[in-house]
Amino acid sequence: MSDSVSTPEIPQPSPGGEHHPGESVRHTRAKGEPRFPDGPKADPAGSHFERRIRSFQPRRSRVTAGQADALQRLWAKWGLDIDGHPVDLAELFGDDRPVVLEIGFGMGEATAQMAAADPDTDILAVDVHTPGQGNLLNLADQNGLTNVRVANGDAIILLREMLPADSLDGLRVYFPDPWPKKRHHKRRLIQPAFLDLAATRLRPGALVHCATDWEPYAEQMLDVLTAHPDFENTRADGGFAPRPGFRPLTRFEGQGLDKGHVVNDLLFRRVQHRVRPGDRRPA
Repeated sequence: MSDSVSTPEIPQPSPGGEHHPGESVRHTRAKGEPRFPDGPKADPAGSHFERRIRSFQPRRSRVTAGQADALQRLWAKWGLDIDGHPVDLAELFGDDRPVVLEIGFGMGEATAQMAAADPDTDILAVDVHTPGQGNLLNLADQNGLTNVRVANGDAIILLREMLPADSLDGLRVYFPDPWPKKRHHKRRLIQPAFLDLAATRLRPGALVHCATDWEPYAEQMLDVLTAHPDFENTRADGGFAPRPGFRPLTRFEGQGLDKGHVVNDLLFRRVQHRVRPGDRRPA
C-alpha cells in the first residue's frame, strides 16, 4: 500500500513562493496527516461508527488559499468540532445573547448576511463542507462579525449530546438535501424523530424556519411539522409562508427562480411544553 494519499484540496504556494487568491493545486500529504492541523477535524465524533441513517454526505472539493488560511487562523477562535462533549453556549460565544442553530449553510454567504443584519443574535452554523466552513470564517473575519460560530460535524450529535435543554431560540434549515429518490426519503432531515429531538433543545416560542426548492419535500416538511404536537404554524391558513425579509435571497436561489423553481418557506413556533398522552404527570 502507498504511504501517502493524493488530495487536490489543499492550496499550496506558487513556484514563486506566494499564494495567489483562489489558487488550489494538488498536494501529497502523509497518510493520517490532518488536512488542516489547526482547523476542523476530519471526523470529530468518530461518527462513522454510529449505526444511523444520515441526512448528509461529506463532500470533497477544492479549498482556496483564502479559505485554508481562515481555517488555520480562526478555527481555534470561532470553530467547534462536534465531538459529543457538552458545550456551554454562553462560553462559546462569550455572551448571553439568543442563539439560533443553522443546519447546512453551504458557502455561508446568507449566514454572514443574517449575522450582520442582526448582531444581537448569535448563530451557530453547522456543516461538513470544508470549503464552506473556511468561507464563512473568512466572511465573518472580513466583516467583523463576532456573533457567528462554525460547527463541524453531525448536527444530530450536537443536538442530542452537546446542547442543554431549552438552549436555542431558533432553528434554520435552508435548502437541505432533498434526497429525491423514493428509496432515499428516509435520509431527509425533517422527520418526526428529528423534530422530537429538536423540540427538547428549543425554548418555547423559538422559531423553526425551513426553506426548500424541492416541492415534494416542502409538502413533506409541512405535513410533518403540522402533525407534530410541539410545533405550530405561524400561518393562520396552515400553509407555506412568504420568504421573510431576514432570509437573504442567495445567488443559487435566484438562479433557481429564474428557471421557474418554486421556493417554499415554512415558519413554525415551538409551543409551550404540554403533557401529551402517555407522559408522566407531575405528582
